[in-house]
Amino acid sequence: MNNKKLVSTLLIVLLGFGLFAAVPQVAAQDDRIDFGYVQWPGVTIKTHVAAKIADYLGYETKMTSGSQAIVFKGMDTGDLDVFLGNWLPTMKMHFDKYEEKGSVHNVRVNLFDVVYRTAVPEYVYEAGVKSLADLNEYADKFNSKIYGIEPGNEGNIIIQNAIKNNNYNLGDWTLQSSSTAGMLTSVKRAVNNEEWIAFNGWKPHYMNVMFDLRYLEDPEGIWGEGERVYTVARNGYQDENPNFYKFLEQFKVTAPIQNQWIDSYKRQEKDPEVVAEEWIANNLDVVNQWVYGVETADGEMARKAIKEIVNN
Repeated sequence: MNNKKLVSTLLIVLLGFGLFAAVPQVAAQDDRIDFGYVQWPGVTIKTHVAAKIADYLGYETKMTSGSQAIVFKGMDTGDLDVFLGNWLPTMKMHFDKYEEKGSVHNVRVNLFDVVYRTAVPEYVYEAGVKSLADLNEYADKFNSKIYGIEPGNEGNIIIQNAIKNNNYNLGDWTLQSSSTAGMLTSVKRAVNNEEWIAFNGWKPHYMNVMFDLRYLEDPEGIWGEGERVYTVARNGYQDENPNFYKFLEQFKVTAPIQNQWIDSYKRQEKDPEVVAEEWIANNLDVVNQWVYGVETADGEMARKAIKEIVNN
C-alpha cells in the first residue's frame, strides 16, 4: 500500500473512532512524490531532471512509465501526482476527460516550442508534398501508408480518424503502428534508399538532427494548433505539498535545453539519471530560478541545499 492510500485508510479509521480532530496534520505528512511519464525521450529526461531536484530537496520519489491513458488514469486514482508531458492539443482527448471530472489540472506550460504533425523527408517535400492535402496525389509512392508510433497514441488516433473520415482523401490509406524506435528505423531505411515515407514527427526530438525532414501543412486542422507541453498535477496535490507545487509552477525549459537533454540521453546513450545530475550541476543558474522561494522537505533554503549537494 503506498503512502497516499495508507494515509486515507488511517483517516477513515480515525474518523470512525472520532479521533480525527486530534491529528489534523496527518494528510500533509506524505513526503513522497509520484511522477508519471510516457517513454518519449523528452518527457523521460525531463521527468528525471525534476525528480532529481526533488531528491535533492529531500523528497522520496518514484517514477512510473506508461501510455498517456495509463498515466492520466493513475493521476485520477491518486496513485500519481505529477505528469510533465501533457502535449496539447494532441493529448486533449485523454486530458479533457479527467479535467472535466475534476481529478487533474494543468499547472503551467513547461515547454513552448513544440510541433507534432505528419512529416516527410526533405526530398519528398521538395518534390511537391508540402501539405497533407498533397499526400493522396502520390499515394503509390507512399504505398498509401503513414507510419505512427505505439497503438493508442493520440497522433496515431488523429491519423486513424482522418482515414476513417476521409480527410485529405486518405480513406484508402492505412496507419502502420509501431514504436518510436520502430518508426524511426523505417524512416532511416527509407531515407537511405531515397524512398518516400510519411510519418508522425515531433520536436524537440533527435529525429530532427538525424534527418532532413519537413512538417506538412494541415489546412483542415486535424492536428490542432498552438502546441504546448504542460505540467499536470492531480487535484488536491497543491494543498498536500504546496512547497513542491511552487517548484512546478516555476519549472519550464526551452527547446535548446530539452534538445541537449535528449541528445545526451539518446545519441550519447547516457543514463537519464546521470544526464540529470550532470546538467543540474552545470546549470545552477537555471535551477535557482526554478526553486526560488522553495524549501527542502526539512525547511531549508532549496538553492543552498542543492548547491551543497552538487559541490560535494
